[in-house]
Amino acid sequence: MDADVIVLGLGAMGSAAAHRLAARGATVLGLERHGPAHDRGSSHGSSRIIRQAYFEDPAYVPLLLRSYELFGELEEESGRALLTRCGGLMIGPAGSRTVAGSLDSARRWELPHELLDASQLRRRHPTFAPGEDEVAVWEPRAGAVRPEATVAAQLALAARSGAELRFHEPAFTWEELPGGRGVRVETARGVHTAAQLAVCPGAWAPRLLDGLGVPFAVERHVQQWFQPDGGTGPFGPERHPVYIWEDGRAVQVYGFPALDGPEGGVKAAFFRNGTDCDPEHLDRSVHPSETRALARHLAPRLPSLPGAFLRGDPCMYTTTPDEHFVLGRHPAHPGTTVVVCGFSGHGFKFAPVVGEITAELLLDGATRHPVALFDPTRFSVADAPPSATPATPQHSVHRTRGASR
Repeated sequence: MDADVIVLGLGAMGSAAAHRLAARGATVLGLERHGPAHDRGSSHGSSRIIRQAYFEDPAYVPLLLRSYELFGELEEESGRALLTRCGGLMIGPAGSRTVAGSLDSARRWELPHELLDASQLRRRHPTFAPGEDEVAVWEPRAGAVRPEATVAAQLALAARSGAELRFHEPAFTWEELPGGRGVRVETARGVHTAAQLAVCPGAWAPRLLDGLGVPFAVERHVQQWFQPDGGTGPFGPERHPVYIWEDGRAVQVYGFPALDGPEGGVKAAFFRNGTDCDPEHLDRSVHPSETRALARHLAPRLPSLPGAFLRGDPCMYTTTPDEHFVLGRHPAHPGTTVVVCGFSGHGFKFAPVVGEITAELLLDGATRHPVALFDPTRFSVADAPPSATPATPQHSVHRTRGASR
């Protein structure tokens, strides 16, 4: 065997898994089709929101509490600044999912928060212009994390603990060995074997996990940066928080303070208005129509923000039908393989705890963390596309056209 564990994909989740596995003494071989901390997938663009009052489901909150702890450890161990605590606003009509769901999570878990009406919001944060029928949940612990720096830190710590990390080595197939005696992975450079496997494929999940029975949708989304009218001063992190804003039609937009200095601009994006895409042929251009649509949406809400367009950067979401993660043992290969995927556009903030969970599943056989929501078997075969029929245990070969992250 080449290693105790092979980690396929070294993006946010794969780098976290490699770090946590190696730190616990496992011999780790990590395989990545691109370079380290690359911009070809989902974990780039200089910032991601981190928050605890989680409108998606209160069940995520314990994982977020642990993720905050692990980000602190990661900063200390790596010497890198990764998390900016600038507070966060969840804005919209009182009955919107963004507001009501955040408020529900905050109250259930007794998280620090305030409910602000429109006038209070305008007074505290004058960059925002809410309508009179809108409210906001203020979360003081929310902020932004640095995706590229986080991935780089996790890779560096994995290597420091002895992990062998191979880049620009795409995987073609993986399979469980007869009798469940390990796994075999074929790449562009050769064949590797290990006792166990963590499949962390990002947008390549439909190809590397075609027998899992999960109907993934891979979507192109665009992050954009603007230079506000009057400059970035009012948008500094000491004055302007992260936010998610839902309008009366359930359209969500999110944004950040000016994290990259006066010339770096202010980042904003639509949350869920992506288009289906192929990760091998992602359209990396940002079209004028995309910029106009976002600027029109922002203008009445953050009047000085649209200003001048600076740049844009597409990334990909790999989304499940219920928008919850897929994290657990592969149902066809439970003795050897853990699947870590389908983070549906809201996973990055969980990367450190997902790495911890993956290490526990592989090395301990179970995890102390609540992961029932992410059960890979929750989607029935009847709901899956024909290409996603279950694999035959021990004898299935999972193929992809050069696509591991």
